Amino acid sequence: MEKKKDLLLDIDHVFCFPGFLEAINDFLGSHYEIDDFTDYYIDKVAIPEERFDEFNEFLNQRNLYENAQILPYAIETIKELALFYNIYPCSSCINPFNIAGSGKLYVDKYYFLLEYLPFIQPEHYIFTNAKHLFRAAIQIDDRLDKLDPYVETRILFPAHHNKTISDAIINQKGVIRAGYDWRTGWIEVGNILLPTHQQRGEGRYLKK
Repeated sequence: MEKKKDLLLDIDHVFCFPGFLEAINDFLGSHYEIDDFTDYYIDKVAIPEERFDEFNEFLNQRNLYENAQILPYAIETIKELALFYNIYPCSSCINPFNIAGSGKLYVDKYYFLLEYLPFIQPEHYIFTNAKHLFRAAIQIDDRLDKLDPYVETRILFPAHHNKTISDAIINQKGVIRAGYDWRTGWIEVGNILLPTHQQRGEGRYLKK
């Protein structure tokens, strides 16, 4: 049997939306949706500067993965991918605006992955922002700057903050774009990486 290839899988905005948006709305009494933003750090856009310290204290009391929104088709597709690839969740747990409170993110993300991706062994978890230190055959990430040019197959997962990046830039970097809408991003990933999808020429979960 052919040896499985290694796959680095980002978590935030790829597998799930962590609870930053929910926290912002609770804190401000607002009704923002993720597509209202084009910046990666939505809290820096939405929270008034003079209330930012107060907001970070508010975050310290929450588990941002307790009510995380899992993206459509993510679990089904990742479970099928695990039949063909060694999957390594590779994700940062540092909030650059709340370094002192970031330790809790490691714990909360660990138990979140354990619950929702039980078919991936915890020994494969990589909690880091230095993703360039790890080599794999495939990498899936929502940030173009985090896709390592030394990885052969790099897939940009569609997100609110990368939808304005031009196809010319994506192609110039040799990156594969998994569509333009996070709602169908995992269908696109399945079409790219799953041999059963490629053979049929369609997405398994995409209804005609």
